[in-house]
Formats: sequence, C-alpha cells, structure tokens
Amino acid sequence: MATAPKLEHRSLGKGLSVSAIGLGCMSLSGIYGEADDAVSEDLIRHAIDNGVDHLDSSDMYGWGHNEEVLGRALKGRRDKVVLATKFGQIQRPGQSNGVNGRPDYVAQACEASLKRLGIDVIDLYYQHRVDPAVPVEDTIGAMAKLVQQGKVRFLGMSEAAPDRIRRAHQVHPIAAVQTEYSLLYREEAEATRKLTTELGIGFVAYAPLGRGFLAGAIKSFSDIDGRRSAHPRFQQQNFDQNRALVVKIEAIAREKSCTPAQVTLAWLLAQGQDVVAIPGTRHAARFDENLGAVHVKLSAEETARISAAIPAGAAAGTRYPTGGMAGVFI
Repeated sequence: MATAPKLEHRSLGKGLSVSAIGLGCMSLSGIYGEADDAVSEDLIRHAIDNGVDHLDSSDMYGWGHNEEVLGRALKGRRDKVVLATKFGQIQRPGQSNGVNGRPDYVAQACEASLKRLGIDVIDLYYQHRVDPAVPVEDTIGAMAKLVQQGKVRFLGMSEAAPDRIRRAHQVHPIAAVQTEYSLLYREEAEATRKLTTELGIGFVAYAPLGRGFLAGAIKSFSDIDGRRSAHPRFQQQNFDQNRALVVKIEAIAREKSCTPAQVTLAWLLAQGQDVVAIPGTRHAARFDENLGAVHVKLSAEETARISAAIPAGAAAGTRYPTGGMAGVFI
C-alpha cells in the first residue's frame, strides 16, 4: 500500500492532532439518500489513503449502523486514524429524538459504540447533544471515568453553549467542540470560538458546506429532496435569498480557479489554526473535490472579502427546524 500523502494537521486541545479536513460520516447511513455499505467502506479507505485521518461518526447515525460500517472499513487501518464518535441522542418512537446525559447511560453508550466499532479505545468521544436535565458536571464526570479506564482518549462536546463548555472544561479538559460552522451559519460558532480559543480547545466545523448549499450544486428549488426539504434554509420562502449568497461564492471561486466548495472550505480553515472541517459525502469524487481545498490559499484580503460577501446573519431561515433548534447551542 502506498504511503498516504501528508496533509496539514492541526491540534485539538493538547495532544490530539488531526488532518485539517476530515470526513464526516453521517451521510453514509442514508441521511441524504440511500448509501451502499460497500461503497461507503471503500470511501473511508480512500480517505485514509489520501491522508485524511480524522473520521467523525455518532451512535445515532443510522442508530449504530454508521459505527458498524466504520468498524469494518478500519480493519487493519485502526492505527492510521483519529476516530471520533458521539453519544447522547436517543430514539423515542413516534416522537423526535430525546437526549440522555445521565452518568449510567454514558458508560452504557460507550460500551455499545466500542463493540460496534470493534475497537478497544475511542480517540475522541463527544456528548452529541446537551441534556439540560442533567448537570454537565455529572455527564463530563462520567466521561472522564472512561478516560481513566482507558476506553476513551479525549473528550468533546457538540452544540454546547459557551457557559456550559466552560463548566465542563473545569471538570475535565475538553479537546474539541463541534458546532455547525459555515459562511451561511456563523454567529453561534463564532461566539463559541471566543471561548474555545481562550481555553485552548479545538473547534470542529460540521456542515461546513451548509448541507451542500455552498457546494453550488443546488441551483433551484426543484433540486431539493429528502432530508434537506425539512431544513428552513432550503424552504421556498428562504431559498432565493440563500441561493443569491451562494452565487457570490461561485463568482469568487471562478476567480480563484477552484470550486465553490473549495473556496468555502479554504475560507473556513483561514479563520484560525484551531479550526478543522469535517465535510461529509457519499461520493469519492466529491471527497476529492473537498480535499482539494487544502491547495486553495487565501490572502487576508481575500478572506475578508469573502466574509463581507456573506456577512454573519445574512442567511434566511434557521439551521434546523424548530424542534432541532431547541437542542442546539444550549
């Protein structure tokens, strides 16, 4: 097997180094259309062979399916990756997802993920969604025990607001915070980064392409199907305003002789050395396109121009439907 190319790496907290662009694995479990497990496993191996060593999963992606796919793909390659997964969302048949941050559930969820992944230790273990009914100190305390037991190496939080992150970090060092962050949705992420930068916590940007909007492939309202149709940003009353923002990025991409996705990801990485991105895809060609962003260099002036083209707060529609918004940035 050829040696994987060496990509730029960045630190998440103290002691954890990952490729600046990783692979978000959610779409490999049918979230944005049917996925073929064999193709998904090949994509994961393709990512590793091309120098990507940051793989991000969750126990709620396909309710265990995603971790099983990842586990199969990593046989013989476990030592080549930083493997991140999450816990905290639970199924409630006939209702929206629930959350569970109780200490006993933390241990139970970790054991189940280790088994599905077929591994002995998780590199980066996130609380996927905050449980407001459980003090964060109790949840993080239980996660810290997993570190002491050698089942987890580093801890992370997803969609937690700054005050809760600070409280958690006082219990056990938090290596990474994961929040949606893109040119379309910046305000909450940038508020969070003020704290994570202060505390030396890495920032993992998920949905960095605005769930595909910023990749430029969604050009008309008729292009929207599946899960995206439930998201306000893609709905009729918001579509035209958001599409007009993407057109601005397409123009800049043409000037830079790259794709809209590449200039979008390059802008994100230019925000600071603490930021890494985990764009997701089911397709090797799209993965290759995303990874090409590491070769797009932006000057400080170009970065500022892109920021001004889509100012913070310019997007129409919230980033989740009403029910989902109740569970983020809390």
